[in-house]
Amino acid sequence: MMELTLILKLLIAHLLTDFVLQPKKWVDDKVQKKAKSKKLFFHICLTTLIAYLLSGYYLNWVIPLTIFISHYIIDLIKCYLKDSFRFFLIDQLLHVMVIVTICLSVENQWKNMFEYLTRLSAREDLWIIGASYLFVTWPLGIMIGKATQKWRNQIAVEQEKAQINRLLKNSLIGNISETEKPTQVFEEEQGLGLASAGKWIGICERVLILTFVLLQQYTAIGFLMTAKSILRFSEKESNTQLKTEYILVGTLVSFTTSAIIGILTNYALR
Repeated sequence: MMELTLILKLLIAHLLTDFVLQPKKWVDDKVQKKAKSKKLFFHICLTTLIAYLLSGYYLNWVIPLTIFISHYIIDLIKCYLKDSFRFFLIDQLLHVMVIVTICLSVENQWKNMFEYLTRLSAREDLWIIGASYLFVTWPLGIMIGKATQKWRNQIAVEQEKAQINRLLKNSLIGNISETEKPTQVFEEEQGLGLASAGKWIGICERVLILTFVLLQQYTAIGFLMTAKSILRFSEKESNTQLKTEYILVGTLVSFTTSAIIGILTNYALR
């Protein structure tokens, strides 16, 4: 329990200094000036100080020194990398790994940790649950995508026809060459939605459905389906019925398969 308490204290210190107590102008200054940024040094000193005060290990110099050096190196490297969600996650993961390493080393809990991980890896129920969550994310999403491919193709064809008809009515079709029509129409229609939004929406809803089934919270599934059903298309948009039916089919298939996986998982756990 002691190492868990220390981990929580250092994690709180990290969240405070990296998100709450770090102004945006400090972040901008780090990105612009990088190693020459004074705000970077201020941020590292503040992180080290708060971590030291919250840790309660006031006679242990390893904790503040390790946090100072590791945090400086990680943040400095991040300043030279592209500002993206992927690098942000890697940055935060590295900070958490440093915190866990410090706590295990300070309290000499490496042996206990290895024994705990060994016992954990031998638990069959965790592997069953892990396999279920893994399956309902990308593998099941790919399967649903392939099963509904013909309807996506149908929508794309109808969109192209509707767009060409609109251009003809507005006397704009003469300004577009025959070779440019399909590409331009497709790009215009595709640009209406967010990139990969449907994939991530599907992953989130399948994870939620599986979680609700495992917890036997079936009422929550009804609320989720109701919330998803309010999705509507503008009357000005072409092929409203096709798109509505496509989303309805995809949603029902996603919900049904996820629920079945949850039922089978509960059965396997029993």
